Amino acid sequence: MDTSALVARLNGAESRVRLDALTELAGLIASGEIPRPATGEDINNHIHTSFSFSPYSPAMAVWMAYTAGLRTAGIVDHDTIAGAEEFIEAGKILGFPTTIGVECRVDMSKTPLGGRRLNNTDQDSLAYVVLHGVPHGKIGEVTAFFKPYTERRNARTRKMTAKANSLLAKAGIAVDFDADVVSLSQYPAGGSITERHLAFALAKALVARFGKGSALVDFLSKELALPVSEKIAKLLSDGNNVHYEYDLLGFIKSDFITSFYVDATDECPDARDFIALAERTGGVSAYAYLGDVTDSVTGDKRAQKFEDDFLDGLFDVIADLGFRAVTYMPPRNSPAQLARVRALCDAKGFFQISGVDINSPRQAFVCPEMRGPEFENLRTAAWALIGHELAATADPEDGMFTEKTIKAVPSLNGRIAAFALIGQKSAEKRYNGANL
Repeated sequence: MDTSALVARLNGAESRVRLDALTELAGLIASGEIPRPATGEDINNHIHTSFSFSPYSPAMAVWMAYTAGLRTAGIVDHDTIAGAEEFIEAGKILGFPTTIGVECRVDMSKTPLGGRRLNNTDQDSLAYVVLHGVPHGKIGEVTAFFKPYTERRNARTRKMTAKANSLLAKAGIAVDFDADVVSLSQYPAGGSITERHLAFALAKALVARFGKGSALVDFLSKELALPVSEKIAKLLSDGNNVHYEYDLLGFIKSDFITSFYVDATDECPDARDFIALAERTGGVSAYAYLGDVTDSVTGDKRAQKFEDDFLDGLFDVIADLGFRAVTYMPPRNSPAQLARVRALCDAKGFFQISGVDINSPRQAFVCPEMRGPEFENLRTAAWALIGHELAATADPEDGMFTEKTIKAVPSLNGRIAAFALIGQKSAEKRYNGANL
C-alpha cells in the first residue's frame, strides 16, 4: 500500500494535521494494511525536531523512530520545549514510549571551567547541557524560562546574518533574516532559531546562485579560501546528491561559520540557573560530553580538542554544581574515551544517558554501536527516564532525584532499576492500549 502522501502529511504545517495523519497510519497498522515494524532494544534520547532544527516535525520524528524499530525516543530541541506536547501525543497514538526535554548552552564562565573550550565548537566557557525527563506539568515553566534567552539569541543571529551577507556580497548573495531564516523555523509556534537555520538559508542561497556542482565548490575553496576536504568536495560535486543542501549546511557549520560567528553572551543562562531550573521542575540535568574530535561523524564539526585534557577536573566541577547526569554518544567517541567517561560517571555517581543527535536526513535513528552488552546500562537508563518522567508527572515528589526518593532508595543503581521497571510496565500498558 502506498502511504507516501499520508507520511508526508506528518511534516505538514499544522500540528493537528500531523497528528491526524499519524492516527490514520496507526489505524492502517492496526488493521494489518501496513506491516508492524520489527522492534529491537534500540533507544535514542537525543532527537531534535523542526522546533529547533531537523527535517522532522515531532510527529514525524516519532514515526521515524517507531518505524526504525526503536523501543523508546526522546525529544531535546535546542532552547525550546514547544514540540514536546506533540511528541507526547504522537507517542500515545502509536503506543510508543517517549521522553521530553530541552538542550541548551550554559555559561560556565563563573565556574573553574571559565575560559576552557568545553563541548562547544565555537566559543570558550559555554557548555551544551540537556534537561531530560521533564514532568509534563512543568512544560509551561520550562517554556517561560527559555523565552527571553531565545529572543536574545535571535538578536545575535541577525548580526551573524549581516556579517555573512558582507562576506558573500561579492557573489551577489544576501540572506534576509525574516524572510529566509525565520521562515525555515517553527518560531511562530514557539520553536527556536539556531545557527543551523542560518546555515541552511545560506546553503539554499549558494545553491540558487551557483547550482550544485563544481562552480559552488570552486567558490568555497577559491573565492572564500575555505578548507574543502576531498570528502566534502565529492559530496558537493554530485548534482544528484539528495542530501546536497544538508551536506552544504554541515560544511558551513564546521568550516565557514567561524568567519561570521558572533559570540553568544546573555542568551546563555548561567550554569547555576540551569541547575536551579532542573531542580525546581524535577527534570534531570545532564552535561553533554563531546570529547576530542578527529573525524566528525555528523559532518558539522572540524577536528578539535575539547574536554579530554581536563576531564577529571570537569567532572569535579559539574558534580559540585549539582548536575545529576552525563549524556554521551557512543558513535562519536573511541573505546578509550567511552571507558574513561563511564568510569568517571561511576566514580562520581552520575546517571548515564545516551542518544544520538538527529538533525539531518543522513543520520540514522538507530545506533548499532550501542547494541553491545557493555551498553546495557544505557538501554536501562532510557526506561528509567521514562519511569521518572511518568512518576514525577503524577507527583513531583516521586521523581528519581527527589529527597523523598533518595531517602527511600539511596543507591543510584537501585533507583535506576526501580524506575526502569515503572517505564517498562507503562510501555506494555500503553502499547496494549494503542491496539497495535
